[in-house]
Amino acid sequence: MTTSAVKNNFLPPGLVSNLQEVLLNRKGGGAQSKPKDDDVSTQPLADVTDRTNTKPIVLVTNADGIESPGITCLVDALVRQGLCNVNVCAPQSDKSVVGHSFTLNETIAVTPTEVHGATAYEVSGTPVDCVSLALSGALFSWSKPVLVISGINRGSSCGHHMFYSGVVAGAREALFNGVPSISISLDWRNDESQESDFKDAVSVCLPLINAAIRDIEKGAFPKSCLLHIGVPKSPLTNKGFKLTKQSLWSSKLCWQAKSSTRNLVAGRFLPNQQNLGMQLAQLGRDASAAGAARKLATQRKNIEVVESVGIAGKSDPDRKVKYFRLELLDKKQEEEDEDLDFRALENGFVAVTPVSLVMHVETDVHVAASEWISSALEVEQ
Repeated sequence: MTTSAVKNNFLPPGLVSNLQEVLLNRKGGGAQSKPKDDDVSTQPLADVTDRTNTKPIVLVTNADGIESPGITCLVDALVRQGLCNVNVCAPQSDKSVVGHSFTLNETIAVTPTEVHGATAYEVSGTPVDCVSLALSGALFSWSKPVLVISGINRGSSCGHHMFYSGVVAGAREALFNGVPSISISLDWRNDESQESDFKDAVSVCLPLINAAIRDIEKGAFPKSCLLHIGVPKSPLTNKGFKLTKQSLWSSKLCWQAKSSTRNLVAGRFLPNQQNLGMQLAQLGRDASAAGAARKLATQRKNIEVVESVGIAGKSDPDRKVKYFRLELLDKKQEEEDEDLDFRALENGFVAVTPVSLVMHVETDVHVAASEWISSALEVEQ
């Protein structure tokens, strides 16, 4: 990404100035050296060196899974820069469309792992589980990071997809806990994109991330909202950063009926899925926590997604069970506003969308609801 790309952006002047400064410094100073082999992730948390503790703490999570290229490229770049103390707490497997769900009444497995020299843990839970656990003080020695970064996700999270998105939920959970956050998605296209695009997306986002860390410490970063960064499908040819609004863009949810014969094994297996914690405990008798989590994940990948019309756990030979699988289909979008998130991505911009915790209700909607409530109460009386 070049400084010329910043000239076309629509971000606040303060952030623009920070971005330009970062880019110029990178041109002049070049990449910093890679950290030494004495990886802090292999040391007890209490033994981390003073050198590491003096840097701002950044927590990285995602929704695609801890081994996905988006998060590994991002962590690698952050560690190589050496400007912050990078910590990772991310799902063990793909949790892209779990929304803001968390694990309740079940035990999750947390396993130390290696991600390019960062202190890292893989979690058998959702992105919200990961962020909530990391910020709880039960896992890491620090009490609060400067910034939480969720991503980079494979596929855009525009419009209504923000409600389904696990990567946005990870950043939202951080904001719930009073920690500034950024989520990042790459507009991945199955017929065009390649894994090297994640590395390019990181290079595009790093100046904004560095500016955010600096402005957070100055108290100048936007409050009461997270920033979602949508990177276009060709990151290095982007037209600059553009401040955008969340659109009504969405996919069509299409349910397809499936043959019952191909799901017999799945039907017998799923009732045993009701308590994941008990299964992990059982597997843990003859395997480590990491092995147990991986084994269970493998089992779950080999079964069909099933929805039963009956009551789970009841045996009835006369009860007929139906099976369905959900598919997401693209549909034509009618909104033409160039400042909407998905339009900016289509036009080659890096879309930066502020996402508030407060759901905004349009004035005309509020008035209509008020009038209806008044009339409904009058009728009842």
